[in-house]
Amino acid sequence: NQDKQTSPKQMPKSQKKVPKKVSKAKAKVGPPLKSKSKKKASKTSFPEHFQWGCATASYQIEGAFDEDGKGPSIWDVFAHTPGAVVNGDNGDVVCDHYHKMEEDVKLMSDLGFKNYRFSLSWPRMFPTGDVKNVNLKGVDFYNRLIDELLKYGIRPLCTLYHWDLPQALQDKYGGMLSRDFVGDFKAYSEKCFEFFGDRVKDWITFNEPSCICVLGFGLGMHAPGKSDNPGEDVYVSSHHLLLAHAYAVDVYRKKFKKTQKGAIGITLNSEWWEPASDSEEDRNAALRALNFTLDIYAQPIWGDGYYPKSIREAAGNRLPRFSLKERKLLRGSSDFFGLNHYSTRIGGAPKLSVALQTLPREIKTLTSGMGSYGRVLNAIKPMINPFQASYFKDMDIVSYPDPAGTEYTTMGWAVAPYGFRRLLNYIQKTYKPPGGIIVTENGLATNEPTEESAAKDKSDTRIPFFTSYLEEMRKAIVEDGVDVRGYFAWSFMDNFEWSFGNDKRFGLVRVDYETLERTPKPVAHWFTKLMKANAIPSAK
Repeated sequence: NQDKQTSPKQMPKSQKKVPKKVSKAKAKVGPPLKSKSKKKASKTSFPEHFQWGCATASYQIEGAFDEDGKGPSIWDVFAHTPGAVVNGDNGDVVCDHYHKMEEDVKLMSDLGFKNYRFSLSWPRMFPTGDVKNVNLKGVDFYNRLIDELLKYGIRPLCTLYHWDLPQALQDKYGGMLSRDFVGDFKAYSEKCFEFFGDRVKDWITFNEPSCICVLGFGLGMHAPGKSDNPGEDVYVSSHHLLLAHAYAVDVYRKKFKKTQKGAIGITLNSEWWEPASDSEEDRNAALRALNFTLDIYAQPIWGDGYYPKSIREAAGNRLPRFSLKERKLLRGSSDFFGLNHYSTRIGGAPKLSVALQTLPREIKTLTSGMGSYGRVLNAIKPMINPFQASYFKDMDIVSYPDPAGTEYTTMGWAVAPYGFRRLLNYIQKTYKPPGGIIVTENGLATNEPTEESAAKDKSDTRIPFFTSYLEEMRKAIVEDGVDVRGYFAWSFMDNFEWSFGNDKRFGLVRVDYETLERTPKPVAHWFTKLMKANAIPSAK
């Protein structure tokens, strides 16, 4: 029960039916993500059969935004809206993975990756969002991708939804703000299981619900770009997302799991919130921040089926409720706990002096990730309007300054590996998720305007970042007993970083957006050594 959570202070520091396509390649590559290794990690290594991989997302790398029958997504529309994305960048071409897929998979194999997380583009396969209207060329692309991965012995981890909703459904009924979304997502998911489940054995329903709902319906920073009603829209979209997840998992388990023998789950994202002090007020505030960012999605699935008490009390009637049937569907509806983690924040009870001190940083964060000051103003208005409810006011927390000497990525996110370990411990202690924790994203963006600058990351930032974060994850496994079973680096290659545009480079492989040439960075070869040894490479 989330109402009895552990305080952060206690934590250790087209119309035709598509024929079923069966690949000659073996779908099973190593132990499934859901299996727990019998051999534990040592003081220097990770558990036997620990799953190492890399990750991408469809809109961020594929390009070909209007080719071969693909319909527009909400991100196609959003990115083409003046002032929505920094520098006016978009995903029209970006990495052109749609045309260079075979080259990318071979490079992945050459670097030694055996697991690859990617996402399906709903409007590429179903341009109107309706599963009765199938685009065969879109389905064929993902069939070829999956077969190519298996040819090289790379196990696919497939995300059904990584933010690119068909624009037709947004226009039809408001996307996730409508209960109709639940049924359409269930139908879409069922088709994906039918088309690809003979070879894909690991599924994720949604990537980062908090980003989808808070950034898309609270700040307007992401598609569909709404920020006019954050006191209700964040909760309503979150509610429908969770229900869509539950119904998709239900149809998989009832119709496909017995024959396909796969696993299905969801990936949540969260920072670690470190209390600003040991005071009860600050510890409660930090815990409340975790409730609003992580537990709002985790507790209905791994907990008692309800939203956290702090959210129920703060939002009142603005927060939808689950029926008994819906609670039963939600509880236990994930075979593993997918986690994306990038940074840590210091949080405490609201104080005007602290809020004024950190205000410039918060405004800088918003302006750096929005294409115009008008959008920043629209996002701030509900927060400062005393007569308007807001998800952010419900959270009732102030972000405190980071400790002196804190380093930051080019996203403005603090490099704080200790928080990674504490978050893993929090999840393990609070939920004890069956199937363990799979870290489905972790990484950093650095300033690499040229190939020469990308080559310097060996002793600069990337390798030290991954070394420190993976060491904290290893300690969580070995010293704390946290059941972490896999880790996927974000990202395999540089890509379109949403509203931040193309300048924020997360890739292990550099992409020249003019020539589309791929060049592995030193950290990519470091990962090769890591995966081969199943241990963090020496700094020497």
